[in-house]
Amino acid sequence: MEKVQISERSRQGGAGCLVLIQSDSLAWSQRRFVLIFTRLFFPSQEPAFRGLVGKSVLKLCLIGLPSECFFLTILPSSLCSPADGETILKGLQSIFQEQGMAESVHTWQDHGYLATYTNKNGSFANLRIYPHGLVLLDLQSYDGDAQGKEEIDSILNKVEERMKELSQDSTGRVKRLPPIVRGGAIDRYWPTADGRLVEYDIDEVVYDEDSPYQNIKILHSKQFGNILILSGDVNLAESDLAYTRAIMGSGKEDYTGKDVLILGGGDGGILCEIVKLKPKMVTMVEIDQMVIDGCKKYMRKTCGDVLDNLKGDCYQVLIEDCIPVLKRYAKEGREFDYVINDLTAVPISTSPEEDSTWEFLRLILDLSMKVLKQDGKYFTQGNCVNLTEALSLYEEQLGHLYCPVEFSKEIVCVPSYLELWVFYTVWKKAKP
Repeated sequence: MEKVQISERSRQGGAGCLVLIQSDSLAWSQRRFVLIFTRLFFPSQEPAFRGLVGKSVLKLCLIGLPSECFFLTILPSSLCSPADGETILKGLQSIFQEQGMAESVHTWQDHGYLATYTNKNGSFANLRIYPHGLVLLDLQSYDGDAQGKEEIDSILNKVEERMKELSQDSTGRVKRLPPIVRGGAIDRYWPTADGRLVEYDIDEVVYDEDSPYQNIKILHSKQFGNILILSGDVNLAESDLAYTRAIMGSGKEDYTGKDVLILGGGDGGILCEIVKLKPKMVTMVEIDQMVIDGCKKYMRKTCGDVLDNLKGDCYQVLIEDCIPVLKRYAKEGREFDYVINDLTAVPISTSPEEDSTWEFLRLILDLSMKVLKQDGKYFTQGNCVNLTEALSLYEEQLGHLYCPVEFSKEIVCVPSYLELWVFYTVWKKAKP
């Protein structure tokens, strides 16, 4: 890596430090520089981070007090001239100077301007002006700094008005985003399957434990009720009956007197709904007892009382890895009318065959087909509808099983996922 330039600013009165790391390396950025701003709000520990760069610094940032980042974007076409960056910079400088903020300006011959403004209370702003006219303003304050938040709100309002004055476009084309809270006691941000950041209305951590297999969180959402999150992946909320119905066949199946096998399903939602339909026997195989323990206490709107006991009149719950169980059933010649795969998105099996996610999925599919009756059905979730390549790869796997199969798919809106989700029904081809 080429040489990097590191600038550090310390502030008094408990405001911490601001570190700016800049590189001229093309490997870091197409625009030949990268900026990493790390805000630390625990000055008593400042010596601990000196000399640390990259991940080490960023990890330290995570244990600081919560901070809020505010973002303002001025779209290129709204500016008087794509090359008029200096005029824009001068037009906005007075706004920050009125707040008593110290200024540091960085310029690049072909890449515009970066102005950094810092205040004595620890709040700071980064103003980036690109030569093609795009202007980005990021501001940050920390939780509990009421004065800093008021200053930031005032700055944003004034910058919006000033940019509308400088713009030829009467609409101003200024985009102001809601603040992002980092380092808060409650994490409200979870990515969608296709990588978009979503902020949930989380107001309480109901349950947070580490099992031998995964991290288990149950968070409360004002809209969706309690949400089960396994190792950072949103699994199911109390609002998500649509998920449970879809993975059971969307009300098109008759479970009366049938033998059913559920793989995973530790939240108890599928088991609860199937038991209502008078099956002959339901066997649920869940590897993680702690998921069951958390859900039977905090997800009762989903599971009812079926998880209170591991055995009922028409069901049993096995706390085991499903792969050895499937192999045992296949060896015994045991068959089911329905196999429902509700395993987590990230495999947590203890079996050595799990060398990759796709190998794991194919193994589960093969073993499931071996215990599925000839006229039986296999249900599973797929992925978000936007991940067309992943869905195609999954469908390719269906063509490589030990027996020929056919499939259908359905797109369902699962409330807490905030994205459309694909569900699959798979069955064996009829014998000639």
